[in-house]
Amino acid sequence: MSVFTHLVAQLGRLLEPVLAESATAAAIVLFTVLVRLALHPLSRAAFRGATPVAGCLPVLLQLPVFFVMYRAFSSAEVGGAANELLGHRLFAAPLGARWTEALGDDGLFGAQGLVFLGLFAAIGVVAAWSAVRGRRAAANAPAPVLPAALAPAGKGGAAQAAVSPEQVEAMRKLGGVLPLLSFGTLVTAAVVPLAAGLYLLTTTAWSVAERAWLQHRKDRAGEGVRSSL
Repeated sequence: MSVFTHLVAQLGRLLEPVLAESATAAAIVLFTVLVRLALHPLSRAAFRGATPVAGCLPVLLQLPVFFVMYRAFSSAEVGGAANELLGHRLFAAPLGARWTEALGDDGLFGAQGLVFLGLFAAIGVVAAWSAVRGRRAAANAPAPVLPAALAPAGKGGAAQAAVSPEQVEAMRKLGGVLPLLSFGTLVTAAVVPLAAGLYLLTTTAWSVAERAWLQHRKDRAGEGVRSSL
């Protein structure tokens, strides 16, 4: 954790001449972007369906980062020394503060409360964007087809590869509900330190934008193949 603290502190010092006391918050965003860039090849492989494991790895590899972020802004000491990050702020709110503390200090619409409300609003916009894209993708998804070896046999003994309309509808409903889980990030951001909430906002926004970009590239590639035929 001391390595992470040192890295974020160094990034904050580089940004301080431009962003003043919000430099460490910007450093967290930059650090998150660097992590997601490192994980992009895995995310791309997961989007293409290269391997089942590829879809889980980007999420699993972020868990230690989030845990370290949480600990770094929850501990008064790091490596036996005072935690220098706790004194840094995002506008009026300390990066180590939680929403409940902000409510207790100056209320919902106080200086700190407004910072958290802004964070929640941004997360809500990203979650709504994810939900809309997920529902649209689920509605436009082609009917899934089972491999012939796994499909049940028909009356004549031949395998019926097509999935039944009921199964298709169930899959589409599930695809429409799953994006709503993005709103669960709001609940998490309300109970973790502000710095961890900022990390959640950045990584969630990256995930949605990254998937939209990959889908755009896939659609353009498909159009290119169709136009060449």
